[in-house]
Amino acid sequence: MSMTGNLRKVAGLDKVGGLRKVARLARRRRRVDLSHPARSPLGTSVVNCVTYRDGVRVPDDGDLVEALKRVRRSRDGFVWLGLHEPTDQEFAGIAELFALHPLAVEDAIEAHQRPKVEHYGETLFAVFKTVCYVEHEQLTATSEVVNTGEIMAFVGQDFVITVRHGRHGSLGPLREELEADPGQLAKGPAAVLHALADQVVDDYLTVADSIQADIDQVETDVFAQNGARTDPGRVYQLKRELLELKRAVAPLGRPMEDLATRPVQVIDAEIQTYFRDVLDHLTRAKEQIAAFDEMLNSILQAHLAQVTVAQNEDMRKITAWAAVIAVPTMVCGVYGMNFDHMPELRWRFGYPLVIGVISVACLALYRGFRRNGWL
Repeated sequence: MSMTGNLRKVAGLDKVGGLRKVARLARRRRRVDLSHPARSPLGTSVVNCVTYRDGVRVPDDGDLVEALKRVRRSRDGFVWLGLHEPTDQEFAGIAELFALHPLAVEDAIEAHQRPKVEHYGETLFAVFKTVCYVEHEQLTATSEVVNTGEIMAFVGQDFVITVRHGRHGSLGPLREELEADPGQLAKGPAAVLHALADQVVDDYLTVADSIQADIDQVETDVFAQNGARTDPGRVYQLKRELLELKRAVAPLGRPMEDLATRPVQVIDAEIQTYFRDVLDHLTRAKEQIAAFDEMLNSILQAHLAQVTVAQNEDMRKITAWAAVIAVPTMVCGVYGMNFDHMPELRWRFGYPLVIGVISVACLALYRGFRRNGWL
């Protein structure tokens, strides 16, 4: 029987005492792969659950309660439980089993939390905003560029519980990477928290690099020959999506600084050294986002200036043509008056002369405006 099969039933129980009955039911089930990026194939919120000892995965022995008791009794190893968007009912048994604080449980279930790190007794509760870049062939005024989610982590001396919200940010690759480095994983739950924070912050840098490509494209279009015709909605859309990324990155600065510099019960000094590296990457991401915001402001201002210049050029052209047309309008207006005694009315060459004067005057005005750049 697999321990993960037991835990899936725990997610639907309000009392830990029902775990024994669940274990007997799970023995009849075929073992399944729980590395699915979303929800478990068995239909619960449990994605994966593994016990580690000395950085090595321990084979499932079929009884979660006994496994957890052995870990706590021997003070060797820890349990890593992964969940995806659990409900109140699914999380109730798990919260009771691991003695999680109700406020932290509420935050983990409700999601839409601000990035933070909180301490509840011997348990550390951390919230991270995950981001991913949405691929698109061409940036438009309605293109989605940044998609966000959340990962909450409960970290104790002998357990790690990760709760993921959103369709991206699967922790399967992270688990495999850690299992490939038993030395790091043997450092305990704090090593998992560091790896999680490191992956989240690295994703910030990756998304920022992808957004830079969009900004470069918009900048090229704005400063092209017909840049004034560029849709300003694309710039506004990038600013909105950049704000979404900023909301994920900026609030994490203070919590990450606390993890890197202040004493924390579940994190030893050796792991704190690794958190300093994560803090450095986070600072770089924040600076990059701030630079992007300034660049987009400059691009938008340049575009508005180009639009103003283009409008001035159009007005000059309209004014020049109006001046050219004013000459024949004036002449025709004068000779269109109905007076009996007007000079040259009955002269044989009057009409050719008037047409010639109009043509010469219009041509002179046209050449003058052309020479001055108005036409």
